[in-house]
Amino acid sequence: MTEIRHRTGFAALAGRPNVGKSTLMNGMIGEKIAIMSDRPQTTRNKIMGIYSAEDAQIMFLDTPGIHKPLHKLGEYMNQTAVGALNHVDVILFVVDATEKKGAGELFIMEQLKKVKTPVLLVINKIDRLEDKRRLLSIMKSYTETMRFEAVIPVSALKQEGFDELREEIIRFLPEGPSLFPEDELTDQPMRVIAAEMIREKVLRNTRDEVPHAIAVEIDEFKERTNGNIFIRAVIYVERESQKGIVIGSGGSLLKKIGQEARQDIENLTGGGVFLDLWVKVRADWRNKEKLLKEFGYKEE
Repeated sequence: MTEIRHRTGFAALAGRPNVGKSTLMNGMIGEKIAIMSDRPQTTRNKIMGIYSAEDAQIMFLDTPGIHKPLHKLGEYMNQTAVGALNHVDVILFVVDATEKKGAGELFIMEQLKKVKTPVLLVINKIDRLEDKRRLLSIMKSYTETMRFEAVIPVSALKQEGFDELREEIIRFLPEGPSLFPEDELTDQPMRVIAAEMIREKVLRNTRDEVPHAIAVEIDEFKERTNGNIFIRAVIYVERESQKGIVIGSGGSLLKKIGQEARQDIENLTGGGVFLDLWVKVRADWRNKEKLLKEFGYKEE
């Protein structure tokens, strides 16, 4: 019998905001770890998801979408995304099949050309292409600009093309044992994941003037003797008007956000969750170094 050689390594997902990187990572590991939204710049920190199989363990790093920053938080997000590219075994450059290659993709490819890490081109959202023959021209438009180790069309939403993508990733990983237990899905503590899930529900339920002014901080996270979890979290906004939007009439929207977030957290933990949400104003927090550190967006 041929001995199975186990491979272990890191794969970073890079790309413009809103191309489906978080959906792709969640699908690859089989659980929802990274938050998803149809709004750009949803991911703010590196979130690691762990895929374990008999022959390999892949640590996926879901990085913030690379974009033109408008504030200090945006600068931090770009630094986080670009910085991850030099410390992984393979990069997944994720693009949207329904969008033409533009300045954003060209900028990212220039960054990718500067690193020695192998790059795979992952063309996502192929399920939205009415004419699949367009794939050939999409592939050509990218491969004419940059050389890739492989080009893999996928649908992260429908998990199409995942087997081929896994095989290509594993090909570039070094041989070695697993770094994490097989049942571990992320390196992030549950309180960090819980904060992200709450933020996702705010993104989905509020109007355009609110989402990017949102931060969530967990004040209290306790596991009770009956196995249930108590979480007290604060949703921070930048203006009083945003606070009113998040709370909603008679607290209706905040209640809806809490119910949806609690369901996701319970699905991940497998136990009951009591979620206590508060909304507070921290004016212009995205441009204040101290508050960015306080909310976990900058290293001390």
